[in-house]
Amino acid sequence: MSLSKRRKVDKECRIFNEKWTTSYLFTDMHGKPSCLVCLQQVSVMKEYNILRHYETHHSEKYDGLQGQLRRDKINELLAGLRKQQSTFIQSREVSEAAVKASYLIASEIALASKPYSDGDFVKRCMMKAAELVCPEKRQAFANISLTRNTIAERISELSADLDSQLKQRVKSFIAFSVAIDESTDITDVAQLAIFIRGVDETLTVTEEFLELVPMMDTTTAEDIFGSVVAALDKVGVDWSRAVSLATDGAPSMVGKKAGVATKFKDKVQALNGGDRFWTFHCILHQEALCCKSLKMDHVMEVVVRTVNFIRSRGLNHRQFDKLLSDRNITHSLPYHTEVRWLSRGAVLRHFFDLREEIGQFMEKKGKPVLELQSQEWLRDLAFLVDITEHLNNLNKMLQGRKKVVTQFSDNIHAFKLKLTLWEMQLANGTPAHFSCLRDVCVTRPDADIKRYKDKIAGLLREFEKRFQVFGELETEFSVFRSPFTVKASDLPVEIQLEIIDLQCDADLKSKFASVGLDKFYQYLLPGVAMESGEIRVAQLPLISTITSGSLSSVFKSRWGTTKGEQHLQTREQRLSILFFCLQAPTSSRSWRKLEPSNPEATRPTKPEV
Repeated sequence: MSLSKRRKVDKECRIFNEKWTTSYLFTDMHGKPSCLVCLQQVSVMKEYNILRHYETHHSEKYDGLQGQLRRDKINELLAGLRKQQSTFIQSREVSEAAVKASYLIASEIALASKPYSDGDFVKRCMMKAAELVCPEKRQAFANISLTRNTIAERISELSADLDSQLKQRVKSFIAFSVAIDESTDITDVAQLAIFIRGVDETLTVTEEFLELVPMMDTTTAEDIFGSVVAALDKVGVDWSRAVSLATDGAPSMVGKKAGVATKFKDKVQALNGGDRFWTFHCILHQEALCCKSLKMDHVMEVVVRTVNFIRSRGLNHRQFDKLLSDRNITHSLPYHTEVRWLSRGAVLRHFFDLREEIGQFMEKKGKPVLELQSQEWLRDLAFLVDITEHLNNLNKMLQGRKKVVTQFSDNIHAFKLKLTLWEMQLANGTPAHFSCLRDVCVTRPDADIKRYKDKIAGLLREFEKRFQVFGELETEFSVFRSPFTVKASDLPVEIQLEIIDLQCDADLKSKFASVGLDKFYQYLLPGVAMESGEIRVAQLPLISTITSGSLSSVFKSRWGTTKGEQHLQTREQRLSILFFCLQAPTSSRSWRKLEPSNPEATRPTKPEV
């Protein structure tokens, strides 16, 4: 005996009849018939059930209302229902807006590396402003939670959300590169910073801070390599798609037999069948090492000793500032910090501009700087000021995120051409691009400045030596930076035909001029512009390569700030704010592409660890 199927009302497709509103004072609310008088809902949308409810509870009171009176009463009841619903919706919207504002303010506190307790201060400021500007909105501002614990949870949640999105993004990489930098913090703990840059199928570039690993014991190549492998495995990278590694140049990093770069390369090539793998030394570090070839310590020793005498003693500093103030000079002498490469140029420039005031002050203190009386030493100082400013300008051009490796190569190549020009001009006794040296030589036209030619020549040799890798990759770089001018016969066979097709495509040529180098290759997707996309595949290593130390510089600045703040009690809190700051933009305060997937989330719960 078969059992009959039970009837299910929700599958009978019953619909609300508009006449029930007039006859029985009912309306349709989210698919359920609801009474306008008592707001009670009837479970089944059936006229019999609605009629029974009306006759049982409301017929005696409302049967007497007919015609226009009944319509007016129905409109009054409907208006009351809509007002009640809008109150609930508005309350929910206000609550969601308050939570979203809490997240946004927490992100600003993190970006500015401010203490978590500053949230209470911001809250008090908002309340004072609300009382004057919009008193009727005061309660809305009061609903924004900005307590210390709330700010800590918000930042942790934003950081965890960005972290999870990065892990998902990494899985889509078809080529990626890694940069690592090991540095010791103020607590003598070695911190290993790991950065990753990759591209997906659409050639969208992702360049992010991956992880900060504390090295509590030794920092051998084996230790560093193990930490890097663990960090990359944690996010699930495909090792066979790695194309390059950039390091800070320490012996444990670049050792030919057992260095981190060698171990990394061997692991990658064992998985990708021996494809080409590049290793780079941090460009900014290389540029700073080139500066040491000038060997002008006899100038820097005098400058640093004099500046320290003035700045390290409070009385001397006050008296020197008073001397400058009396002469309407607004700038003073900064300290020189060896590890801050740009500070060298600032100290030298200020010392040169204030050399007369410094000489008078030091004589008054009984510590005369005899070198200031020497014209030859002053020329050396002026030359060092000029060349250091040129080097600092190069350093600034090499900084920045989302850059392609060929841009760094072009900057280095341009500077080497400048060095060649300066060498020729100084050999002829013409310091055209050395303003300080030119000013000093005005009083001594017969001064010998040709000897600085050797300094420039030595600097040029150092640049040639340290950036030799760019010369080795010039063929790949030339195809990448100017695909419309290279000769097809000079290129690998597999891309020769596509290069010819590309060079004859007027639309792509105009696109190349308008969108820029880093975006152009997105228009060469297979089936869109090129038949097979071999050109695009050939350029993947260059698009995904990370070589600059600018990310490491940002990391050190952020980490130094957070380590010094007493409001960050645990390493986990410091890492949360550091990760969020490095993921967030530094030039504009808005969400990046890796943005929180749910910034309006209303659950202020603690994230899972």
